[in-house]
Amino acid sequence: MNKENYQLILDKTLKQLELSKERPKLLLHSCCAPCSSYVLEYLSTYFHITVFYYNPNISPQEEFVFRAKEQQKLIEQMPLASPVSFLLGEYDTDAFFSLAKGHETEPEGGPRCKACYLLRLRKTAEEAKKRGFDYFTTTLTISPHKDAQAINHIGKQLAVEYNIPYLFSDFKKRNGFRRSCQLSETYQLYRQNYCGCPYSKKEAEQRSQTNEI
Repeated sequence: MNKENYQLILDKTLKQLELSKERPKLLLHSCCAPCSSYVLEYLSTYFHITVFYYNPNISPQEEFVFRAKEQQKLIEQMPLASPVSFLLGEYDTDAFFSLAKGHETEPEGGPRCKACYLLRLRKTAEEAKKRGFDYFTTTLTISPHKDAQAINHIGKQLAVEYNIPYLFSDFKKRNGFRRSCQLSETYQLYRQNYCGCPYSKKEAEQRSQTNEI
């Protein structure tokens, strides 16, 4: 199957918005403040953005709360083209552990992760539809470790299911990930060394131990 160039698709969407001079409402699912930094800088010129922090995969709860506060801190401190709002999602760990059952030993990036993408994007689509947003999307595609093809495919399916446009993206393109690292340093953001779930944390710890040997 040929890979889509989602950056070019995003370019076309943003060009259309420039021509129409519209600034629609975007519900942006964010996995963390560092990943959202570049995305907010990039998209706030085109959209009225609300950051939706829905990440029931993150463990322990203290980590979830700390990352949420980092997200709020960034929104408050970062000068953007238009004001950004914050929406805190439910910390529903049962939803994550239910989908992860039987997939606990899979490496990061496998079926468990794709089910987690679906969980978080579905909730984002639901909230976007319920609250009258014009688009929904996620910061997840900025990570070099995330499957942008799979994420956008899920977004496309949910857009049809909920009848609300999904904003296609591959935010890591054009040095997006590098820029997020620069902004994280500028705003002294906490950059975690694991995605969020206990399985990714264990994998990160194992990698760290291997590198120390």
